[in-house]
Amino acid sequence: MVENIEHCRRKVALCDTQAITVEGLRAVLARTPDFVLSDEATSLDRINRLLHLGRPDVLIVDKAFGIQSILDWMHDARDALRQVGLIIWGISITEPEALRYLQSGARGIIRKSADISTLLHCLRAVADGANWMEDAVFRDTYRSDRFPHAELTPREIQVMELVEQGLKNKEIARELSIQPGTVKIHLK
Repeated sequence: MVENIEHCRRKVALCDTQAITVEGLRAVLARTPDFVLSDEATSLDRINRLLHLGRPDVLIVDKAFGIQSILDWMHDARDALRQVGLIIWGISITEPEALRYLQSGARGIIRKSADISTLLHCLRAVADGANWMEDAVFRDTYRSDRFPHAELTPREIQVMELVEQGLKNKEIARELSIQPGTVKIHLK
């Protein structure tokens, strides 16, 4: 009987930079009747193998891999992604970033800070073939929540996020295709 229940649950694969996030999502999905975390990967290259082997219903990819890296990967994996509902999630996602992901084939956009019911709503919509985007992506809540007294540009926010992830200035510059000196200016 348990086997039948497991068989009916939709498969979610997660490609995330942080192991604790994987375990958190696994725990959340274990409490739902309709989803199971079937596969996990810590790089875009590793998720390609999972797409061909496990064929998840939904794939969640961490925005922390970098916008251009994800867009390039989406282009390269477009045939496999036609069968999978792709969700991009991140600490923050700007409206232009969200639109680029959607135009490239993502079906869902959500912030990692979304509550569990919102995440499950997103998963269900995308698994059913719909497009879904969290409303907060279009309301600049990131700036007011994280830096209530600062007026940061979208680029400054990106730099701050990468610093929070532990990247060095040269790594940030490479990730954002800017000069290391520009990174220093954004941090002042």
